[in-house]
Amino acid sequence: MSTPLNILVVEDHDVLRLATVRWLSEQGHYVQGVASAEELGDCLARDQSDVYIIDLNLPGEDGLSLSRRLREASPLVGIVMTTARSKIQDRVDGYKSGADIYLPKPVEPEELLAAIESLGQRLRILQAASPASASLHVETCVLHGPSGTAQLTYSETALLASMVSSQDEFMPRSAVAASLGLVNGPNTEAVLNVRLSQLRKKIQQTGVDGPVIQSLRGRGYRLSSELVLS
Repeated sequence: MSTPLNILVVEDHDVLRLATVRWLSEQGHYVQGVASAEELGDCLARDQSDVYIIDLNLPGEDGLSLSRRLREASPLVGIVMTTARSKIQDRVDGYKSGADIYLPKPVEPEELLAAIESLGQRLRILQAASPASASLHVETCVLHGPSGTAQLTYSETALLASMVSSQDEFMPRSAVAASLGLVNGPNTEAVLNVRLSQLRKKIQQTGVDGPVIQSLRGRGYRLSSELVLS
C-alpha cells in the first residue's frame, strides 16, 4: 500500500458510507464519514483531508457546491465524486466543480481504492515540488510567509517547531496543549481551540494558503504545509 491518506467520505446513504469508511480503513488509510456538507460545519476552516469522496446528490448543499467550495479553499486537495448520474453533461459539471475523478455508482471498492491511491500519489508529488510556504525564525518568533510576517508567542513558536520535528506524524492533543503551556483542567479543551484558532489566523496573515495545522479526530495535529526553521 502507498502512504496512508487522510480521507473524508461525504455520503448520505448510511450503509454505503459506513461500508466505504470501513473498507478504506482496512486498507490502512485514516477515514472519517459524514452524511452531509452541513455536518462539516467549520471543520473546513481548521481541518483538511488529503482526499474527499463526495456524493453528488447530498441533502442540503449538493456535491457540486461542496466540491467548488473545497477547491477554492484548498487547491491541492483530492476530490473524488461518486454519483448515479452518468450522462456526459453530469460528468462535465462534476469536473467543472473541481472533481479530480468522477466515478458512476455503483463503484467497486477495488476501483475506488485504486483511484484514491493514484490521486494521492500525484498530490504528494505536487506538494513535494512546491516551494516552502513559510519559514519560522525561532529566536525572534517571527513567521515569514509569501506575502507578510507575523509575530508569534514563544509557546506558538515552540509548538510549530515541535510539529516540524514530528514531520508527518500527528502530535497528540495533550502534547499540543502542553506545548502551548496549558495545564489540564475543565476549560483546557475550549482554551486550546481558541489558541489554535489565533495561531491559524496569524499564519493566514502571512499569505500561506490552506490550513497549515491539520487536525484529525482521534489522532491529533500535524503540519499540512512545509515549514522551514531558521
